[in-house]
Parts: sequence; C-alpha cells; structure tokens
Amino acid sequence: MSESGTGAGTDKGTGTGADAPDDAPIWAPSPQQVEESERTEFARGAAAEYGYTGAPDDYAALHAWSVAELGNFWSAVGRHFEVPGFGAPGDPLLAEGDALAVDAMPGARWFPDFRGNFVEAVLAHEVRNPGASAVIAVSEPFDDGAVSRSELSFSQLREESAALAARLAEAGVRPGDRVAAYVPDIAEGIVAFYATAWIGAVWTACGQDYAPAAAAARMGQLEPKVLIAADGYRNAGKWHDKRADTADLAERLPGDVRVIEVRRGAEPGAPGALVGAESWDEAIARGRKLMEENGEPAVEKVPFDHPLWVLFSSGTTGTPKGIVHGHGGVLLEHLKVLGLHAGLRAGDRLLWFTTPSWMMWNYRTSAPLVGATAVCFEGHPTRPPEALWEAVAREEVTIFGTSPGQILASRKAGIRPAAQFDLSALRAIGSSGSTMPADSFRWIHDEVGGVPTLSISGGTDVVSAFAGGQDAYPVYAGELSAAYLGCDLRSWSPEGEDLTGEVGEMVIARPMPSMPVEFWNDADGARYRSAYFEHFPGVWRHGDWIKINGRGGVTIHGRSDATLNRNGIRMGSADIYGVVEEIEGVAEAFVLGVEGPEAKYWMPLYIVPAEGTEVDATLRDRITAAIRADLSPRHVPDEISQAPGIPHTKTGKKLEVPVTAILAGREDVNVDRQSIDNPDLLDWYVKRGAEHRW
Repeated sequence: MSESGTGAGTDKGTGTGADAPDDAPIWAPSPQQVEESERTEFARGAAAEYGYTGAPDDYAALHAWSVAELGNFWSAVGRHFEVPGFGAPGDPLLAEGDALAVDAMPGARWFPDFRGNFVEAVLAHEVRNPGASAVIAVSEPFDDGAVSRSELSFSQLREESAALAARLAEAGVRPGDRVAAYVPDIAEGIVAFYATAWIGAVWTACGQDYAPAAAAARMGQLEPKVLIAADGYRNAGKWHDKRADTADLAERLPGDVRVIEVRRGAEPGAPGALVGAESWDEAIARGRKLMEENGEPAVEKVPFDHPLWVLFSSGTTGTPKGIVHGHGGVLLEHLKVLGLHAGLRAGDRLLWFTTPSWMMWNYRTSAPLVGATAVCFEGHPTRPPEALWEAVAREEVTIFGTSPGQILASRKAGIRPAAQFDLSALRAIGSSGSTMPADSFRWIHDEVGGVPTLSISGGTDVVSAFAGGQDAYPVYAGELSAAYLGCDLRSWSPEGEDLTGEVGEMVIARPMPSMPVEFWNDADGARYRSAYFEHFPGVWRHGDWIKINGRGGVTIHGRSDATLNRNGIRMGSADIYGVVEEIEGVAEAFVLGVEGPEAKYWMPLYIVPAEGTEVDATLRDRITAAIRADLSPRHVPDEISQAPGIPHTKTGKKLEVPVTAILAGREDVNVDRQSIDNPDLLDWYVKRGAEHRW
C-alpha cells in the first residue's frame, strides 16, 4: 500500500466542463494519474498473487474478476492494505456449516478464521507516522468570524481512545455491550467510537438535531450501558443547549445508564440539567491513570462478523430498524471504497459534511484507516453559503464530500469557489444523499478548479456505496462512473432479466461483506429477509430505479417505490428534480405520483420558491416548458403549487413515499414525526390531500 499523498494528486487531469459534448467525459485522468493510482497498484498485486489476468488499468476487467472471484478479491484487499489475518490465496472465504457458500444471500458468513479489530488498521498508521494528523474538527464561523478548531495526531488519537477504552472497561462495558453517543460532528465523537470498538463493544450514535424521544426510539432498543453526550452544538449562528434534552434522553433509556458529558459550549458556572454525569475530561483523566497503573488496554480480537456498530434506518414509518454491521466487513469495505475508489492515501484530508446520525459520518470517520485525516465540520452547510468552502480551503482538504443541495445553494448564491478560495490542495468533490444533476457536475468542473465529481450511491444498509465516481477514472455529467469493485450491481426487469440502457430495479446479485450481519431484535431474520430479499429471492433488491449504460455508467432515477407512472410510462422523481431545481426562482421541488380510485392518477408538483420569489403563472409556465422540453410531455404535473416547505428525514431525504400515501388518504400511514426535520409540514400535506377531488 502506498504511503504517499503525492503522485496522482499533483495532476488534476483534463476536461472541458460545460463545453463537453453529451457523449464525452467532462473530466478524464491523465496517464500519470492512472499509472500512479492506488487501484492500479492494487491490480498489479492481484495479478501477482491472486489470479487476476487483466491489464492493471482495465477497470472493466478488474471489476469482472472482483465479482467472479470474491474470495481472492477480498483477500487481496486485506493483503493490499496490510490487514492482519489476510494474505494467503485460497483461504476459506464464506462458510455455511462445513460447506462453502459463496452465493448465500442472506446469511453469508465471511472469513470464519478471522480474529481482529477495526481499530488495528488505525493503530498501524500511528506506528508508521505518530505525529501525522488523524482528526481535525472545525466549526462554522462565530459572529466575529472566528472558528473553533481542534486537532489530534495519530499518537493523540491512540492515547485518548485507549484512555477512554480503559475507563469504559472499568465502568463494566464488555465486548458486545453498547455505547451510545448524542453528539454533533466533533472530534470527541470519533475518539469515543474508536474507544468503543477497541474493547469490542458496539457503537451507535445520533445527532443532537434529534429530539430526545426520537433518539430514544433508536438507542433505547439497544439498552446501552453508557451515553456520551455533548452539552450542545452550533448551527446557523446559534448555540443550541442540549443539557436538558440529554437528561430527558437518559431518563428514557432503559436501565441504569452512565452519562459522560462533553462540556464545551455552556457558560462557565451556569446551572446544568445533568445530575451526576462524569465529564469527558474526567473520564479521559481517569483512563490515563488506569493506563499508568496497568498499561494500555489490549485491543479486543473479535470474529469477522462481531458487531461494530448499529445504524438506524430513517424510521419515518414504524419503528426505526437497527442495522448491525460487523468489524471485518466494514473494515474491508471502507478500505476498498476510500483507498481504491476515492484514492485517499496517507497525508490526505477528507471532509464530508455529515452528522453522526448519517452513514456518511461512519464513512468519513474511517479516513484514518488509510492514514488520512478525518475532518469534522460542526454547523450549517449553507448558512453562510461560503462556510464549507472556507473550511475546505483553510484545512487544505483533499476530498470534499457534500450534497447536491449544498452545491446547488452555492451556485444560486453566486459563489465561485476556485476564484474566491485557495483550493490548490483539493483533488475531488464527493457527493451523496440524492441525485446530482448534470449541470452541477459541469459547475463543479468549471468553478472548483477543474476537479472531478465523485458522486456515489449506497446506503445505511451496507454503510458504503454500490457505485460511483472514482479516482483516476473519466467523469460523465449526471452519471455515476461505474459499479464498485466486489459489487455485482445489476439493473433488472420485473422478470429478473439484465437490462442495459433501460431503467430497471437495482439489485446486487452476489454478497458483499458489509451487508448487515442482522437487524437488531430480529432473531429469526424475518424483517431482514423482508427488507431486501422477498422481491427477488436470494438477490438483494435495494429499492432504487437505475439505468446502466453500455460503458458501465449508472444513472439513479429515484426510489422504485416512488416512481412516477403516467399511462404506463415510468419516470423517476430525480429526473424531475434535475430539471426543475435548476430553474431560477426554485429553491426546492417535491413531485409525487398518487394513485386514486378507478385507475385515476394525480401528479402534483410542490415548489418552495427562492427568497423574494412566488410561484406565479410565469414561474409555472417556465417549469412546465422545461419539463416538456427536457423530459416528457406526459410528465407535466397536473398542478404546480407553492409549498411552505418539504419534509425530509434528518439526513435530508425527501419523504416521497409517506407523503404520497398521505395525499392518497390512506389510513394506515404511521409516520414517526420525531424523525422528520419539520414535522408540522405533514399537516399541510394532509390538508392538500383532503382538498383534492378525484
């Protein structure tokens, strides 16, 4: 594995941005970038030891080998990144009883002889370069323009994680016990996660934008022994005191929960709502004392599928699902996506705007696995609109991960990042959370210094990506570059036939090691099978509607359960948003396809206008003309209305499915309002559904 952050990162490739023809890439790597990429280096090693016979720079051949030879591929990943326990070609891969079961889904058991721990890969980099930066945490600007900032070297990350691990163990936390966190995106959250994994305990986290009841609906299922909570967080220029909410949350959790409080924003001497909580500083100091007496605690060696963390589904309907991922699967998957696809190396810096509630926090927090720096950002992504760009420049970020919404907000605010900030260290822009419109790809190329867009698509379900852009690979506007290595991604017809150039259901035909170990409290696996494997037995159906073109590029058209079906012609909501949200005066759009009695169909489009704009006849005409010209006359909405807002999950996804059911007047809709960013908006949509006349 390369330990250098130079080479491919010094050459920004070529491209023509907005001038590129529709069938040409807007960015392409130079021969030097391809030659020096981590992926090419990996392919050479796979050819030498694991039977790969293609050219090192032939991605299609490498991908075909990776899904045909799962055992050799994933062993090669472990060997390339020097994970203890990997390296012998032909070692057992998957086991079911005494028989290998390479295609078992669900229930594949990977590497039965593995004993290790996620944090071992991080500690290896501490040995190689203890003074290198492992974690940087910054905030949005304060009123005077200053920001808060903290930094931990690999040596400091090791010491603090070990100290907290020692304190947790002294408090009775054992392998398999749960540690919960109620924190913003701060360095203490990363330390707490590593400490938890260190002793074989199970991590779960929730951002402090969740109310206590919503956080308890998730964490309470796990019966945590320890709750680590911050006294508050900064967002949009305000300090939000969360001490009372933390006390409320602790009361809602079952059992006697020990609370460790990160005290950082409350006024000195101000009365707090927490009684009997141990401060973070006290816990770290006590852990250091224990290490002086007993030495650093040993890293717990666990099986491949030992639970590492429990992530939760959006949970807008019914009880949020606890999705359990194992140490080995996450370790291999994150080494692959960060090292081979993002091209992240030792010395690089990864800032991905996220909260601990979202899987991208886990993804970003894995940057130290490859010796890179995880950069946390506490604050609002667009208030002020330049705050994130300033952080990217100031911290010399290598890869900046964001959302299509933040990119669109930057465009509409007139920000020109490369002209306004020093982005010389920036090598790529990552995007996730929703579909990135083609024009945003072009804007990134033209206004962010000619860098490529690494748009990805995955999910909490696998805490990774199935497909996306990648280092040293051509970028086409509006398109995910390719299916990722080890992921047998297909587009299927309803009959289970492979489709090329046509829209179909996204399926994964062979297992991935980061597919869930199980769902929490799902002893017989019924909920797990129902979630992914009922539609196509034995094959993972993700619920997205995609198209794979002849060169392997992937386009996401939206959720398949929210498809717009007009007279038998289907279109994804993402296609509508890609056109409408580009229009001046439109801040955000929300389109729904509602089935009514006697095969009737209602397709309303709700618009949140930009500040100072109204949804009048002129704007409606522009929207209608754009949809008719750029998409399909059949998918012009039945009505275009101004809305006070659009309800999202806490991670920013539009609530298309539940709101469609609300507009249809279904009585079985059970929406968890605590999981929604603005739950009062639901009442507005209930009223719209009641007013509609078929």
